[in-house]
Amino acid sequence: MLLGLTICDIVLIEQLSLSFSQGLTVLTGETGAGKSILLDSLGLAIGARADSGLVRHGASRGSVTASFDLPATHKARVFLRDQEIGKETDCADEPVILRRVIHADGGSRAYVNDQMISVSMMRKLGDLLVEVHGQHDDRGLLDVSGHRALLDAYGGHEDLREAVASAYDAMKAAKTSLHQAEEALAQAQAGEDYLRHALEELDKLAPEVGEEADLAERRALMMQGERLAGTLGDIQTELEADTGVEAQLRGVLRRLERLEPEAQSLLQPVISALDRAAIEAADGMMALSAVQSELDFDPDQAEQVEERLFALRAAGRKYKCAPDDLPALRMKFAQDVASLDHSSEGIGEKRAALERARTILAEKIADLHKARKDAAQKLDAAVNSELPPLKLEKARFRTRLEPLAQEHWTRDGGDHVAFEISTNPGAPFGGLIKVASGGELARVILALKVSLASRNSAATLVFDEVDRGIGGATADAVGERLARLAQQAQVLVVTHSPQVAARGDCHLQISKADRDDVQGLVTRTDVARLDQEARQEEIARMLSGAEITDAARAAASSLMKQSA
Repeated sequence: MLLGLTICDIVLIEQLSLSFSQGLTVLTGETGAGKSILLDSLGLAIGARADSGLVRHGASRGSVTASFDLPATHKARVFLRDQEIGKETDCADEPVILRRVIHADGGSRAYVNDQMISVSMMRKLGDLLVEVHGQHDDRGLLDVSGHRALLDAYGGHEDLREAVASAYDAMKAAKTSLHQAEEALAQAQAGEDYLRHALEELDKLAPEVGEEADLAERRALMMQGERLAGTLGDIQTELEADTGVEAQLRGVLRRLERLEPEAQSLLQPVISALDRAAIEAADGMMALSAVQSELDFDPDQAEQVEERLFALRAAGRKYKCAPDDLPALRMKFAQDVASLDHSSEGIGEKRAALERARTILAEKIADLHKARKDAAQKLDAAVNSELPPLKLEKARFRTRLEPLAQEHWTRDGGDHVAFEISTNPGAPFGGLIKVASGGELARVILALKVSLASRNSAATLVFDEVDRGIGGATADAVGERLARLAQQAQVLVVTHSPQVAARGDCHLQISKADRDDVQGLVTRTDVARLDQEARQEEIARMLSGAEITDAARAAASSLMKQSA
């Protein structure tokens, strides 16, 4: 609920702090005393349009601060948490404080819990905290866009709405899936000839991962082997020149073996060394021949390796990938071709899934429509029963429930909902704000609000002169209904009716007085909280006018006792 309102330098108010309580608070005062200033000030705190002309003459700026006591689960606190505003100070034990500052030279600032926010965000937050119902109100019950939610809250359609929202999301997902599949098929079909040609080309090439590196290495070895084979051939020629090294060593050994035994004994180390050298020379020649055999350069084989290597690299350039990625690309092309071959079947399945989702959505929307129709009939009956006591016996209220075309269905269902009124027999129904006059509109809103009870209401309800142009039993009926509403929510009402004022749990009197100031004689607005005796005097004034008579006091006392 609204805990307090502090106003500084707004119009005729220099400094004013008010506290509020639960129940029905009535605000009374003579015409021109400044009741509208209080409502305008509260409006500033909940995001109403600011006008620099509201700043008190002579002040550089004006400000309004409104504090609210809210449970942790209240929509306003949830909204603040979702917006990550004041999360360090967001505690259910602490009030939510809205502050608006207006500068005399133009511009304004908005704050919540001392954190600056945009005015549009303040307005959204204010809509969750306060409902202002007056003759020129363009928010709340007069906003057609909110009528569907009000009807659903009245009918308790939460489960049905969730079912519709879930079915709608499933239908949208199925529609998106089909659209994506159709787009993919169209793109694939557009390049089908290229795709099949590329797959055929890669099938023929049959690339393998790592093949390029292997071919490059083999090509490098072959090029090196050609040069090395020439060098080894020259070495072999030198080793084999003049009968060859081994033959020469063997010849020397044969000569040494023909010497006398005594000389052979002396030369045995030489003979052994030369014998080993002859054996090693023979082994070296054999190893050289083996290496030459391995390095035997085959021009045809080298050409095949080089052609294969160049073909792989050319394919990589053509398809803009590394040669090692060609096998994976080939597999992708194969999968794409396969998907083309099975795409029609897949599209058909997705279309069938979409139709099933649409059927389910239609069933859920039909269920919600039926529930809304039943709730609309009950709401119409409730509101129409409230109109005669409010001196609107000729008026008729109805909830227009209009099914929407399928393409206009949303997560909220398939209905357009609008509250309409006909103020005279035979007159056509129309929107509340277009058909009802100022006084009638306020009473229609009261009847509707009473019928909706606490469903989907803000924490604080404000009614501006809902009793305008009525009196007697009708004014008493208005007061009774306001008191009934005050059992469900905090209600503030600006009234000129003693019957309504007598119903108040709290009574604030707005007055205007002239006082001396440094600028001379100035007019200021003050607000006083009245006790029982003062309340009786104020209600008596409302009954009798400028001169308060004993009879008026007695009538005021009677009204207060009847309303207690």
